[in-house]
Amino acid sequence: MEHAQEHEACLEQTQRYCVERPIYNQELLQGQLHRRERTPQTLRQKIAHSCRCSSKKAKSHLYSFLPILKWLPRYPVKEYLLGDIISGISTGVMQLPQGLAYALLAAVPPVFGLYSSFYPVFLYTFFGTSKHISIGTFAVISMMVGGVAVRQVPDEIISVGYNSTNVTDSFEYDNPRDARRVQVAVTLAFLSGIIQLCLGLLRFGFVAIYLTEPLVRGFTTAAAVHVFTSQLKYLLGIKTNRYSGPLSVVYSIAAVLSKITTTNIAALIVGLTCIVLLLIGKEINLRFKKQLPVPIPMEIIVVIIGTGVSAGMNLSESYSVDVVGSIPQGLRAPAVPEIQLIPAIFVDAIAIAIVGFSMAVSMAKIFALKHGYTIDGNQELIALGICNSVGSFFQSFSITCSMSRSLVQESTGGKTQIAGALSSVMVLLVIVAIGYLFEPLPQTVLAAIVMVNLKGMFKQFGDIAHFWRTSRIELAIWVVAFLASLLLGLDYGLLTAVAFAVITVIYRTQSPQYRILGRIPDTDIYCDVEEYEEVKEYPGIKIFQANASLYFANSESYTSALKKKTGVDPCAILAARRKAQKRHAREIKAANQLRKKAVLKLTNDVEASVKHEIANDELPVNGKFASADASAQDMSPDEHEHFVEPKTNIHSLILDFTPVNFVDSVGAKTLKSIIKEYKEVGVCVYIASCSGPVMNELTRLNFFDNAVTRELLFHSIHDAVLACQGKDGSASQTDFDL
Repeated sequence: MEHAQEHEACLEQTQRYCVERPIYNQELLQGQLHRRERTPQTLRQKIAHSCRCSSKKAKSHLYSFLPILKWLPRYPVKEYLLGDIISGISTGVMQLPQGLAYALLAAVPPVFGLYSSFYPVFLYTFFGTSKHISIGTFAVISMMVGGVAVRQVPDEIISVGYNSTNVTDSFEYDNPRDARRVQVAVTLAFLSGIIQLCLGLLRFGFVAIYLTEPLVRGFTTAAAVHVFTSQLKYLLGIKTNRYSGPLSVVYSIAAVLSKITTTNIAALIVGLTCIVLLLIGKEINLRFKKQLPVPIPMEIIVVIIGTGVSAGMNLSESYSVDVVGSIPQGLRAPAVPEIQLIPAIFVDAIAIAIVGFSMAVSMAKIFALKHGYTIDGNQELIALGICNSVGSFFQSFSITCSMSRSLVQESTGGKTQIAGALSSVMVLLVIVAIGYLFEPLPQTVLAAIVMVNLKGMFKQFGDIAHFWRTSRIELAIWVVAFLASLLLGLDYGLLTAVAFAVITVIYRTQSPQYRILGRIPDTDIYCDVEEYEEVKEYPGIKIFQANASLYFANSESYTSALKKKTGVDPCAILAARRKAQKRHAREIKAANQLRKKAVLKLTNDVEASVKHEIANDELPVNGKFASADASAQDMSPDEHEHFVEPKTNIHSLILDFTPVNFVDSVGAKTLKSIIKEYKEVGVCVYIASCSGPVMNELTRLNFFDNAVTRELLFHSIHDAVLACQGKDGSASQTDFDL
């Protein structure tokens, strides 16, 4: 009782509206509205307008291309500088060991990780629009680069007949194979940068939307497995070949297991110790995040300790522990990438360009939303393209945004791109001055850093339970992206995942949900009759809704669902009528034949002498005629097996087009066929809530003619319902009131 009183009180407080207006169909509505006059521009005028230059337009384009010109003059030094300095130092301290470690993933000497942590990061300061992301080396991209480098230059190949003068002018390699892999990585960075730059200039920033969150998370989880298996040999100190392509994970694990007996115990102890220290440091940073002014830089601490222990105990010679080796001092002269490699790595460059952009723009959007500013996706493409392409001339490999460093840069007080510039300056100091100090650093320490940084990606396995509860289709995307990337390799796995994601979109539009709508009493609101008890249908009126557009892929299922949901199949009704007509004709023919036989019998019966007896003989014959005629008019129940209501009690059918975004030529023909077929069985079809763009498409497709006019289209479902009631003549005045 109290609940009912509260409900009534709530209804009394609810705002109400009452509108009295005519019942509008599109013909009447368009007749009362006046369209704005718009002069369409010719192609020549559009080109002339886009090429027109003014000082204001030139300034706008310049600021868009170089965002630093817009924010640097207004940089609040007193408010932002201290936070940017602290953030830049913290990020730079993290950037240094990760640059060295991720170079191993890219299959190039560690010093090239330092180059990739300086040039692109510094360039992004001028061209990037995000204030908080940290550009540089990243595990997934480095792994993809390494896969291409190993595929093009396997471990067995030597430098016979290969000219690598661009690389070796100022740097001596321990292994000539490294020179070739560096060239592959550098050319890959150049090509992926050019692709990103072109996409940005052509305003193709929307390509990232095809990499949905489940796809990216499944892909990065598989990449984490690839990265982890590739680092096992460094952690264990085992000498094995590096594999790429399909089943590379399986081959890598098999190679490690086949040589597990040759494990270098010293390298394993150092690596495991570093892993424990890094995990403890990350846990402390996480638990005492609010108490610590800056995160504890455990990675650089581990690098310093590992370098000191290696140098003091001479691990390289005494225990055969692999170390970083030669780190040349100073910057290198620019060199042109090997252009002849482009055809062999073009597809890989496309994958790296799109994945790199997707990673960067997704993190940039998160921080932009959190701090209340906007980013330009197309400018981010341009910025990444410049960072990769220009950086490739200085021997850097492909880069993108690092999630872990970006979180550190933002959490330590970074406000603008100045923090990223300061982190790149720290890397520059190492390259120019003290890089040689890290030459004794064991590679197992770098492997430990890489493995611990994969912790966040491995947590993404929890997505399986999440997507199982929320969306099975997104779960399928995640699983396909993971398995395809794990088994086929990151390049083919990404293409497979994108193709599968597109297929799921087609599946959703091809198999939409269909509903019959009814009215909530005393309102003009229409809902699913199967979902709510209060919703009631109008007698003789069916309202049909499909939550998808009408086009070639789902037009047939749309028609089938319409017949099934409404219980009216025009084809079955017409077929039953034709069948009944044929049966009626056969019965009449049979009755006529019986009549002729009876007449013939009467004329031949000369022995009959009394007219009364003749009359008595005719009675059963006439009785047969009446029975035949009566049976000819009756139809057996099985002749209505394909529809619910014989001769249908439905006089109007309303198609709700609220969810319809577009209609193609096949959909328009299907719609026209529906109107024609239902009209033949006495059912009028109306269309409600058709949007302006869909109306324009129907007009262009010549949908309207003498039989199908705009009078069949109504502004809302309720307009259509009231019009149907008015034409049927069975509605009372109360039916028209809300």
